[in-house]
Amino acid sequence: MVTLSKRVQSVSLSANAAARQLTRQLKEQGVDILDLTTGEPDFDTPQHIRDAAVEAMNNGETRYTPTNGTTPLRKAVQAKLARENQLDYALGQLCIANGAKQIIFNAFAATLNDGDEVIVPVPYWPTFPDSVRFNGGNAVLLECPLEQEYKLQSQQLARAITDKTRWLVLNNPGNPSGAVYNAAELTALAAVLRDHPNVWIMLDELYEHILFDGREHVSLLQVAPDLAERVLLVGGVSKTYAMTGWRIGFGAGPQALIDAMVVVQSQNSSGASAISQAAAVAALNGGLDFLPSQRAAYQDRRDAIMAQLSPVGGIEVLNPEGAFFIFCRCAGLLGKTRPNGERLESEQDVLNYLLESGVSGVAGSAYGLSPYFRLSIATDIESVREAGKRIATACAALK
Repeated sequence: MVTLSKRVQSVSLSANAAARQLTRQLKEQGVDILDLTTGEPDFDTPQHIRDAAVEAMNNGETRYTPTNGTTPLRKAVQAKLARENQLDYALGQLCIANGAKQIIFNAFAATLNDGDEVIVPVPYWPTFPDSVRFNGGNAVLLECPLEQEYKLQSQQLARAITDKTRWLVLNNPGNPSGAVYNAAELTALAAVLRDHPNVWIMLDELYEHILFDGREHVSLLQVAPDLAERVLLVGGVSKTYAMTGWRIGFGAGPQALIDAMVVVQSQNSSGASAISQAAAVAALNGGLDFLPSQRAAYQDRRDAIMAQLSPVGGIEVLNPEGAFFIFCRCAGLLGKTRPNGERLESEQDVLNYLLESGVSGVAGSAYGLSPYFRLSIATDIESVREAGKRIATACAALK
């Protein structure tokens, strides 16, 4: 019998992946299911990016890459951060990894000792607390429910910091919530962090360009540049450029931290794919002309499903300001009875009922908050609209 480590037993497989797999199985059996589980753009990777990958292959760019990333890609990241975010980084302050997940994992592996604490606002992307636990730390989970728009408040942060706190994680725009911090909210958090110089800040801004209603992205680094020496900015090409399968993420931060993260990566994967890095160079240097139409498509989808869900009794939904998810509180459905006489006792009962009604989502417990569920709008608008109708119809049939 294999003896598993305590660390691997402290984490779990992705609930998103499990929900998606179940949906695929049902579809293969001929069941009519609308899949709203996947946080993955349904757009094709832009043509000029794909062309760059083919050119790289034809030019023989198929060898090992430097662990910290190729120089052309780090220069492209450097230019992107200056151009789009007004942030100035030296090349030595940048590293490339096999997706943003690896950047996060490397950072915690490089900095956490057993028992160190990392503050993670809830709802969260599951990688945050699981990466903390896997690296010996304790995830301090701070609930940020719908009433506070799924955002961490400065008073909460101040109360949670202890002498064991090593990091605060801030996901903006948020997955699964779609919450977007404004300048005033970030300024209030920065004021607390200034009183605690030993606390590092991890900024996950992967959805920075997927914003609605004319919003512009604001980073903590823009309102509090004095904190830059203890901030790790996490980014990538997966969401903006529809490049999820290319597996390219980047980290930007103090060089001592970046150097340590590169050491970690040198022992668990080495450098990211040469072909993917060449494609990412083309992505970052190729402009964002395609973005307005994609952003408008996501906003149309959001508006379409919100029009269906907002009037539904028993479901509470906050209009998301960014990303491509709808996070629904379903407390009002618990205790109701299905047409077959079964009571809905939990969020999973609700999801099972919706699945039988032809819509699949992911339980809120996967993101640390119950009773909720997440729906992805990263699919065509007709499917999104139809999913909303099916949910409304199913809820109306409850007693």
